[in-house]
Formats: sequence, C-alpha cells, structure tokens
Amino acid sequence: MEFNTSSSPYPGVNTDVSRIMRQVLYALVPGTLAAIGFFGWGILINVLLATGFAVAMEAAALKLRHKPIAPALADNSAILTGWLFALALPPLAPWWLIFVGIFFAIVVAKQLYGGLGYNPFNPAMVGYVVLLVSFPVQMTSWLPPIMLAEHSFNLFQSLGIVFSGHLPADLSWDAITMATPLDTVKTEARLHSTISEIRANPLFGNYSGKGWEWVANGFAVGGFWLIYKRIIPWQIPLTLLLALGIPAGILYLSNPDHFASPAFHIFSGGAMLGAFFIATDPVSGSATPKGRIIFAAGAGLLTFIIRNWGGYPDAIAFSILLMNMATPVIDQYTQPRVFGKTQH
Repeated sequence: MEFNTSSSPYPGVNTDVSRIMRQVLYALVPGTLAAIGFFGWGILINVLLATGFAVAMEAAALKLRHKPIAPALADNSAILTGWLFALALPPLAPWWLIFVGIFFAIVVAKQLYGGLGYNPFNPAMVGYVVLLVSFPVQMTSWLPPIMLAEHSFNLFQSLGIVFSGHLPADLSWDAITMATPLDTVKTEARLHSTISEIRANPLFGNYSGKGWEWVANGFAVGGFWLIYKRIIPWQIPLTLLLALGIPAGILYLSNPDHFASPAFHIFSGGAMLGAFFIATDPVSGSATPKGRIIFAAGAGLLTFIIRNWGGYPDAIAFSILLMNMATPVIDQYTQPRVFGKTQH
C-alpha cells in the first residue's frame, strides 16, 4: 500500500500555480457575466483585448529577458491579470487605453521586477491606477445599466466604437454615459443633498446602483466558491469587508442623511472584486496569518476613508497598492514562531 506523506509540519496540499489560476478564472465568470448582462458587450471586449494583450506582452517581455516563454504562459497568471484589469475599465474603453494599461501591468509592474512571485505590487491595480491618473475622462465614461440606457449597442457596434473611438453621428459621450453610484453620492453629498434625496435617483437599486449590486453579488458567489475550494483564506475578504462596513455603519447611524449605509459601500464599485480577488493575491499581499488580517483591515479602512474624504469615488485600487507598500513591514513584525522553537 502506498501513502502520500509530507514532512511535518507542512500539510500535503496541491499548490500547482496553473491549477489555482484556473480556479480563480472560473470564479470570475459569474460576476463577469453579470457585468456583460447589465453593461453590454463592451465588458466582453475589454476582457478579450486585455487578456490577449497581456499574453502577448508577457511573451515579448520573457523573450527580451531570455526566459522560457511556454512555462510562464502556461501558469495562466497573465490571463488572470488581464481579466482583472479589464473588469475595472468602463465599457467601450478605447483599445489603446487597454494596451497602455496592460503594458504597465505586465511589463512594468510584473516583468521588470522579475516576473510572477517577485512583483511587490498587484499588476492589475498598477495598470488601472496609471490609467485613472493619466486619462481621467476616458476612465470615468461609464455606461448606465441596461435598464436605464436610452441607447444600446450590439457586439459589432461596440467593436466599431472601441477600435475607432467614434460614436454614431447622432450621439455624444455625454449622452450615453453617466456617473457611477459612488461618484453620484460623493458629488451630490458635497452639494449638501441628503442620502435619501440622492437615492431617489433612478440609478439606485436596493443596496447600491442598479446592476452594480448584482455584479457585486456575482463576484461574491465566485469568491465563496474559492473559499470552499480552499484557494483563498476566508479571513481576508471578511476582514476587508468588515473594515469597510463597520466605520460606514458607525457614521451612517450617527448621521444617515449625510453618510451612505454599509450595504451601499460593500455592494458598490470594486469592493467585492477587491475583497475576494485582489486583496487575496498571495504574491503582493502579506504572507503571514496575522499579516493578512492587518493587510485586509488596512485596505478596507483606507477604501472607506478615500471614498468619503479623498478625491476619487472608489479607492480599492489605491488602498491595495498602499497596503502592498506596507507588506514588507507587516510581514517583518508578524512572523509566526518557528516550529520547534521555544520562547524565552
């Protein structure tokens, strides 16, 4: 009889990178399908272009570095980076915007640091933040959800807009785009509108924006599946969402006319995507059990602070990158006791 054993104290687990990446890609499907259903074909085009550019740039960078190409591409990490990056972009983003963002994500944030396992920052979030800072107009041109849209585009029309950058002659970008729920709340609150007045806008649904809350639910479903498959630790998403929701709840209870509810913050923007798919990145996040909790708590709290008092309506990307910077210090001071070592 043959047994598979592993040296104590390490458990015998499957840590194949390619398998893990595939599981994460599968988990992204529910949220991605919901996004396509509510915001149109532009989401699918974003994903296809971003993943294609990511694979091509990964191969080119590896060739320039004289590294084996096939094994690196087979781990699916480039596809995952491109897919996550694409989900942060507005529908109908021009193709060149995706190209520039993927260049910074794959070439600068990943390959220039040595490739997978060596990057200190989450590559997808680096690409997104570079675009948000450099091209704010293009990055904030969001389409309304399908039930509120006066104009819709089929797949071929969407492809034409993405590659030409031009809308049909009788339309303008101002006519087909609108502010996101987070942006609407931030802008209207600064104009002294109450939360109840803001939520009277047809953009809002039960918890967050129409469509947006269902996309968040889709990512939550995928995230719970990753927890069930033991691909990600449950402590990270739970801590991040609590660190975002608890201060939101405290301020909401103190002044519900001025501060949005915890449910709004959790189901808006990139909170669910960040909690389950970005903060759980094992490379750029903390590597210690206590450190993961600190990392997630810091990301959630920073997201709440920036959303309420910062210059950007959503802040998951900035919060994750700021905590990536703090990861070496967090890991240094949260190292667990070495197995077999006694305390003195």
